[in-house]
Amino acid sequence: MPVSPVPAITSAPTPAILPPATAGPVAETAAEAAAPLPASAAEPPAPTVQSPDGRLVLTATSLTVLGQAFGLRELERAEVQPVRWLLWYLLGGLGLTIILLLFLNNWLHTLPTMAGLLATALMLLYGHRGTNRLRLWLLGREVAHFALPGDLATWQRLVGELNRRVSRAHDQAAAETAALLAALEAERTAAEAPEPATDAHFLDPPIPNAPA
Repeated sequence: MPVSPVPAITSAPTPAILPPATAGPVAETAAEAAAPLPASAAEPPAPTVQSPDGRLVLTATSLTVLGQAFGLRELERAEVQPVRWLLWYLLGGLGLTIILLLFLNNWLHTLPTMAGLLATALMLLYGHRGTNRLRLWLLGREVAHFALPGDLATWQRLVGELNRRVSRAHDQAAAETAALLAALEAERTAAEAPEPATDAHFLDPPIPNAPA
């Protein structure tokens, strides 16, 4: 009696097992870059300083001069130097010369001459005293000028502190920008990263027919 052939037995395809999704180094880098710095790592804000007459007030983020406010990130640098009033020099010297000529020609009496000499001497003294000129270099704008009377050494100390805070503000802005760009670049790299390749489905070979 002939024996019927045994049908081939095939196994069901085994589904491919994908490895669990893990956060790669790129994602970790993006998370670290986007994470804010702890409060302990941030520098404490600088105290507010001002001139004795209140004309200049310097805080951790702004500068106010004669009622006009500027942000520290708007400034490039500052400079203060003494200047003389040339107009008062000219008026005092010219007035003194005229009064002496009139007195020597007996056109003025002694009392008016003394009053004129006193007035012209005050003009010369005021012109020699002058003032302190503060110049502020602004980013993308014209230089701002301010006249600040008083002791030059006091203004120089304040301007030195102002330049240090301006430099610190620009360094902080550059660090924040670099961190933001690094986070954006990490996110873009993570989005463009290729997906992991899956394993191919291998089928078990069929069992050959049994001999008759």
